[in-house]
Amino acid sequence: MSLKNLISKKTFAGLAVMLTAFVNTTSVFAQEAAAAAATTAKTVDMGPIYKSTLFYVLLFLLLCLFVAIVGKALRVYELTRTAQDKPEGINWDTVNAVLFLLFLIVGLYGVYWEYTVHGKMILPEAASVDGAEIDKMFNITLIITTIVFIGTHILLFLFSFFYKYNANRRAYFYPHNNTIEKIWTIIPALVLSVLVVMGFITWRTIFYKVVDPNNKPLNIEVTAQQFAWYVRYPGADGVVGLKNYKMVTGLNTLGIDFKDKNNLDDQNAEEIVIPVNKPVRFAINSKDVIHGFYMPHFRVQILANPGMMTYFEFTPTITTTDMQAKVNDPAFKYLLLCSQICGSGHYNMQRTVRVVSQEEYDEWITQQPTYINNDLRKQFNLPVIAEPATPAPAPAPTPGPGPDSLGTDSGAVRKTDLAKLN
Repeated sequence: MSLKNLISKKTFAGLAVMLTAFVNTTSVFAQEAAAAAATTAKTVDMGPIYKSTLFYVLLFLLLCLFVAIVGKALRVYELTRTAQDKPEGINWDTVNAVLFLLFLIVGLYGVYWEYTVHGKMILPEAASVDGAEIDKMFNITLIITTIVFIGTHILLFLFSFFYKYNANRRAYFYPHNNTIEKIWTIIPALVLSVLVVMGFITWRTIFYKVVDPNNKPLNIEVTAQQFAWYVRYPGADGVVGLKNYKMVTGLNTLGIDFKDKNNLDDQNAEEIVIPVNKPVRFAINSKDVIHGFYMPHFRVQILANPGMMTYFEFTPTITTTDMQAKVNDPAFKYLLLCSQICGSGHYNMQRTVRVVSQEEYDEWITQQPTYINNDLRKQFNLPVIAEPATPAPAPAPTPGPGPDSLGTDSGAVRKTDLAKLN
């Protein structure tokens, strides 16, 4: 009995000493902080600290330390009661059941928070015909999975709460039920089959399009290279010419084969400009490694492979100006990004995309230079085009020595005009 009393006294005495030291230390730090605040009016900017990784690592370690201290204190409490032949002080089965219920409530709130807060950060509505179908399929999948997620977790956590351990209750042995097995096998199979069929139909509509002779797609070639995109328009003939990687030189960076006459009018562009409500067909390839041709606002993504041409066709439906009004952001712009981690400059591999009216596109395309220049014409033995002569600048008027000078005195001009009239 004396041993039990000794353990009990020493344990609580030690806890009391620790608590007293902690309170005194906290008080000293608080007094020093108050004194420092009184002597200086300078405000410490905590923003950079809150943004640092080290701050949150230390915060996590502090939380772990707090949990460990609480756990050790509870362990001492349990050992003390055992040494004193007292009944168990804490019903851990009830504690675990309550924790399950709390985790359920916090988790459901987390789902609500994700939908209401992060849900506003997703992409705006799709700006292409096919993108709207992809969004529809995505939303249906998200609704179904959210319902299943919430339902199964409510059942799981409530079951753990209501059927916590009870010494006066014996668990019922329920090994198998054919009806339940059929239900949770057949229903998911049917739902997944419907989703797969929807995805297959959507995929077919994107990659197997029927060409409308009255609305033929605009062909644009995009070549990827670490870490840039090169854009080539077809010119007046509407056909992008052939190229050969074996013909790549310092001047002919894309390896254009000028034996193909379709290349002579092809045009370069520093940005991608496409007309609204007109099909656009991209021919995509790479010069070095695999890149990802990714335009998120149009729901367009396909690989750019070296040595192989891939194609993606879509029809934009919202101009850049209209999307700026929809998202209430005058600085908004569509972008072409790389979705593959292709190297150190991957993050900066992008190109601006503008969706404009047909009239704006027609005006813009006439201002774009052709890919071929006189240096390339000489290399491929093609006729050199004479560059337009630059007009000589007009000579500046020479100021005269006095007020009667024609170059400076308006009165002299008037006298001359009057003399001519006479």
